[in-house]
Amino acid sequence: MSMWRPPEKIRVKVLGLIWNGGRILAAEVKQDNGQVKGIRPPGGTVEFGETREQALEREFEEELHCGTTILGPWIALENLFVHEGAVGHEYIFAAPVRLHDESYYKRDAVDLVENDMSVWTARWFDPHHLPDGIALYPQGLADQLGQTVSV
Repeated sequence: MSMWRPPEKIRVKVLGLIWNGGRILAAEVKQDNGQVKGIRPPGGTVEFGETREQALEREFEEELHCGTTILGPWIALENLFVHEGAVGHEYIFAAPVRLHDESYYKRDAVDLVENDMSVWTARWFDPHHLPDGIALYPQGLADQLGQTVSV
């Protein structure tokens, strides 16, 4: 099994901030040993020629087979990080969204299926009261969440 490492290039990513009351949907980020070290809202890479809106819609169709509606303004973050010794660099656009399939809001866990068929488990978290040892990624997102729409 190959372990994920950030590519050695700058990427542009989009994230959907999906709120359920005061909780946000976020996928578990694991270390190589399987231990959860953090969480990150769902989304993905902006492909060449796509707008951020198109990329967000495509990512949710691919991973959840569900459409979205953007509810508020975008926030932008630069994310320089290290994962298992490898350096990553991303520019991230995140927006509050509503899922068109209401059944997701009743689930405790949601499986997000990537193009390579890897599966990430997402759950509902209070981003300001995370379990010990769990961080919200990307760094700086927690500070920005007060500016987004909470549904």
